[in-house]
Amino acid sequence: MPPENPKIDTSVPHNARIWNYWLGGKDNYPVDREMGEQIRSFFPEIVDNAVADRRFLERAVTHLVEREGIRQFLDIGTGLPTHNNTHEVAQSLAPEARVVYVDNDPLVLTHARALLTSGEKGATDYVDADLRDPETILSAAAGILDLSQPVGLMLLGVVNFVDDDAEVRSILDRLLDALAPGSFLVVSHPVEDVDADRAHQVAAAWNERGTPKLTVRSAAQVESLFDGLELLEPGVVSCSLWRVAPAEVGEVVPVAEYCGVGRKPLRT
Repeated sequence: MPPENPKIDTSVPHNARIWNYWLGGKDNYPVDREMGEQIRSFFPEIVDNAVADRRFLERAVTHLVEREGIRQFLDIGTGLPTHNNTHEVAQSLAPEARVVYVDNDPLVLTHARALLTSGEKGATDYVDADLRDPETILSAAAGILDLSQPVGLMLLGVVNFVDDDAEVRSILDRLLDALAPGSFLVVSHPVEDVDADRAHQVAAAWNERGTPKLTVRSAAQVESLFDGLELLEPGVVSCSLWRVAPAEVGEVVPVAEYCGVGRKPLRT
């Protein structure tokens, strides 16, 4: 059971703890498990979404480190630590990799500081901030990351908690403007394209009791998040379909969590 903390509200379901429950973790409370089971009762595939999202993170970070030479990551909306976190994947391939995690949930930050420890050659840091406050994020991240060099900006399952499209665009523009050319944006987001009725049913159930509020978008809207960037193949697709290994192909099932990776163009 998670440690008690006066800043942690255990009476309201929280996305990070529900996601942790779906991934088989123990850092959640009865209210989170109740909400998780309520959603799973009419959308059992939600667990597949969670697993596919995590595997996409692993593949995306691996690609950025091995193929693109990225050695710095800014992971916003970290969620509770689980298997193969961003720094673990990156530092297993490049021990000198540096990662800054950002979240505004006290339970996430407590566990991050305890569990997300860097290897000797690399570095990790943890920032208490909200995605809606990019200035604070960038200022704090600059203490660990060299923003004049390319960064992998990780926004997995977090943009969907900002409902206003114009605000999302403003946040992304500010973050990307501060990052060097050759940086990458990595996004995952729940979509309505697979089963619109159930996707919005999940959002309605979540928003009735959970926090923060959830917004479902279309695949086209998710693709628009990469406007101005060079979208890597295969584009915006189901998390379970993004650059899967050949051995996985026969087992892959599309999920309603879509993703993409885009590169900030190099200066000409």
